[in-house]
Amino acid sequence: MTAPDASPRPPSIAGVGASSVRLPPGAWTLLIDFLDQRFPDVGRALWHARLTEGKVSDAESGRLKPDAAFVAGRLIRYYRELPPEKRIPFEASILYQDEQLLVADKPHFLPTIPSGRFVQETLLGRLRRDTGIEQLVPLHRLDRGTAGLVLFSVNPRTRGVYSALFADRQITKTYEALAPTQLALQFPLRHCSRIVAGEPFFRQQEVDGEPNAETLIEVIERRGDLSLYRLQPVTGRKHQLRVQMAGLGIPIVNDDWYPNLRVAADAEDNYALPLKLLARRLAFTDPISGMPRQFDSVRDL
Repeated sequence: MTAPDASPRPPSIAGVGASSVRLPPGAWTLLIDFLDQRFPDVGRALWHARLTEGKVSDAESGRLKPDAAFVAGRLIRYYRELPPEKRIPFEASILYQDEQLLVADKPHFLPTIPSGRFVQETLLGRLRRDTGIEQLVPLHRLDRGTAGLVLFSVNPRTRGVYSALFADRQITKTYEALAPTQLALQFPLRHCSRIVAGEPFFRQQEVDGEPNAETLIEVIERRGDLSLYRLQPVTGRKHQLRVQMAGLGIPIVNDDWYPNLRVAADAEDNYALPLKLLARRLAFTDPISGMPRQFDSVRDL
């Protein structure tokens, strides 16, 4: 097993960190020969330019030049080109920050981390640019369409103890969702089901079998044909709340993927129709201070 990399990471550019690749065994003479073969879509000329501009480095030599030798086993870090991205016209806010944690209130449509066509326009990228904290790392993620609270680690030395809160289910996560009023079900309702990968690849589905997803669902208030629901997931399956609400016949308002796929994953966003799902509250006992912590989003559905 490869030992975890402990070398310092190069600074981010425009809030976007460097990517990395571990050099495999091979007969390449120069690093650029390997990079050109491994990433043919980039092209040798662009790799030469990146090496010349100091955008490729390793822990042993620092910035690498175009004539750098290929050394199997070394971890190489490099910066991707950052073409202009269409700005997502909604702002996140910082609700809390200390030496260990930062709590952000994410708007709808903004990804938590780089993914797909979103590289710079992410919550992580914006926060790194705004705060200057290179070590900032999200301890969990929200779907791009979901608004609300995201907890970030500020201090790499204490990151593990806060990450363990999520792994050990020691954090109470409370969401709110706007969905059709359902009179045929008795609330509060503890819904358990089995969620697995669906079709297309980015969707999930409920199937028969041993449950692996559990959510407590309550009605906060009825608004005619719609109701505001409180959702407390015990587990953290991908798209869990969206899949389970749709499976109960109460799909979340403006959900384009559940129960039926209405919009492709790469379709342009309709900012007038945000998914009515909000990560309202995070509550836990701080593993360092031992004090109770509770944070609440200031957003509404």
